[in-house]
Amino acid sequence: MNIDMIRAAANRLSDRVRHTPLLSSPSLDRIAGRRVLVKPECLQHTGSFKYRGGLSAVSALPDTVRARGVLAFSSGNHAQGVARAAAEHGVPAVIVMPCDAPALKLANTRALGAEVITYDRPGGENREAIGERLAEERGLTLIRPYDAPEVIAGQGTAGLEIAVDVRALGIERADVLVCCGGGGLTSGAALALEAEAPGLCARPVEPEGFDDVVRSLVSHRIERNESHARSICDAIETPAPGELTFPIMDRLCGPGLTVTDDEALAAMALAFRDLKIVLEPGGAVSLAAALWRPDAIEGDAVVVLASGGNVDPSVFARALGTLA
Repeated sequence: MNIDMIRAAANRLSDRVRHTPLLSSPSLDRIAGRRVLVKPECLQHTGSFKYRGGLSAVSALPDTVRARGVLAFSSGNHAQGVARAAAEHGVPAVIVMPCDAPALKLANTRALGAEVITYDRPGGENREAIGERLAEERGLTLIRPYDAPEVIAGQGTAGLEIAVDVRALGIERADVLVCCGGGGLTSGAALALEAEAPGLCARPVEPEGFDDVVRSLVSHRIERNESHARSICDAIETPAPGELTFPIMDRLCGPGLTVTDDEALAAMALAFRDLKIVLEPGGAVSLAAALWRPDAIEGDAVVVLASGGNVDPSVFARALGTLA
């Protein structure tokens, strides 16, 4: 992985991906005690940054390989990103999703034309084994959710946009808080910032109980989560950082942060109230850290990469209830 791959991905994606803006609110600034700039990837196609990586990977395939179709495994956001990218290229997509994935994500993936095959995540079925078997049987190309060079490159285009927009605001130094699962977005953004905005430091944010990246950055080796752990932040429930993503994060990222599920829900409510955007729990942990971990953040401004907004209505209603 290198910056040239991210720049090449940006060129391939330029006429399809939305350049999401930086949003701000005086109310959020007061809570955080500093300027808060939120990049709302919930406004990206398919409702999350995952479209960037999905499109990057699909568009980079040779024509003859791509024509056979692609396969992905995902709890929902990567599923939708790959499904849309495949549809835009007119090729089949098979998506392996947990049976307990949010209903909205299952429905949206099917609506994009993908064949959805569910598996029993609570029962211990292995999505990677299922995906690899299907890819071999059907001749499909497996596009991994984060541990794949072209996926990381696509996610890194969000970091290029941050560098441009922060430079225009005259900000030279700031922490960039990134919702982190396997580390595709975090590592891609970190590489982009290293090249284009070296005064900005990418920092992963995870839900409590899924702090594998936080712990890995401390020990400088890959740590794993307990297999039985659960969080409302389904989009970033991963067992461990990726083999490709972790070395990048270990070299470039600042210390990680964790937030509670309740703090993620409260951040969702405030994002809706003050920025008029809809975030899902896993897409709101970065904002939660900016608001409620001020002593762990340096500088007069903080950039928040809010990664997605594909939330079931019942969960969103629960989040809004925190405003009462």
